[in-house]
Amino acid sequence: GLRGHVATVTGRYHAMDRDENWGRTKKAYDAIVGREAPNEAESAVAAAREAHARGETDEFVEPTLVADEPALADGDAVIFFNFRADRARQLVRMLTDTRPEWEFDLGQPEVRMTTMTEYDETFEFPVAFPPQIPANTIGEVVADAGGTQLRIAESEKYPHVTYFLNGGREVEFPGEIRTIVESPDVPTYDQQPEMSAPEVTDEAVETIASDDPDLLVLNYANPDMVGHTGDFEAAVEAVEAVDAQLDRLLSAIADAGAHAVVTADHGNADDMGTADDPHTAHTYNPVPFVYLTPDGDDGAKRVREGGSLCDIAPTLLDLMERDRPDEMTGESLLERKR
Repeated sequence: GLRGHVATVTGRYHAMDRDENWGRTKKAYDAIVGREAPNEAESAVAAAREAHARGETDEFVEPTLVADEPALADGDAVIFFNFRADRARQLVRMLTDTRPEWEFDLGQPEVRMTTMTEYDETFEFPVAFPPQIPANTIGEVVADAGGTQLRIAESEKYPHVTYFLNGGREVEFPGEIRTIVESPDVPTYDQQPEMSAPEVTDEAVETIASDDPDLLVLNYANPDMVGHTGDFEAAVEAVEAVDAQLDRLLSAIADAGAHAVVTADHGNADDMGTADDPHTAHTYNPVPFVYLTPDGDDGAKRVREGGSLCDIAPTLLDLMERDRPDEMTGESLLERKR
């Protein structure tokens, strides 16, 4: 039967950039198409070992060629196995598309592209597993009720509060306000652990005061993105930066007489490993769910035990006094105090 060969090894910092740092994507492209890279190894395993010996953790492995393997060429079939869209789009686009902002000549080969899932509605090539579109996501429920909502994040996490939250759809609901703040232009975020959190908060506080949205969805990227670098001291600074901005944000929400929920969908900075063996990946630890009521200690509800991520959207609808649609299988995390 057919046997597969690994031709290049590259960390996702380059091959899976999602913040339009096209120069990073180009380094991965050059290795795959042009067989140009700063490193070469005898095998994929050797490439990984040598990268670790250079002090490069998995995310930051510099493009490495595996010896005696061919480049991608005209007529080749490409099956892109990633199931997540956000980190696959740029490399797929560079292999199949052109952009006026690219300041380089690619000399793209004519390939036959197939992707595991749908990365972008504008891509015109086969998809192995077309999307199953969830109905009645929280944004859709709020919009259908005539409500307004603010979605805000810095560019590194912008898809998470828009595309992903809307069920993997490139759709903007009526009454949906979108604000994007550019992430810092640094090689890695341990060099600027604060990232753009102050500017994100500035925009959110201003919108709360001026537009008073019914729902505000905000992402602070710091603990995740700095946590991925494996730099413990930088991760501490990242968490402290978010603490400071949460104080500002929650004060503005309290002044508006609104409810607030602070939560996450996975861990990262909670386990940084050690200096000799840094941990740079997500963790499976339970995440916080903190509810701040505008009624203070006199609030009539509290958070119950044993919740799940699928309970968060029903909880927000409960706070907004909206009915939970049948498509949501979770339950509100709030219960009345006895």
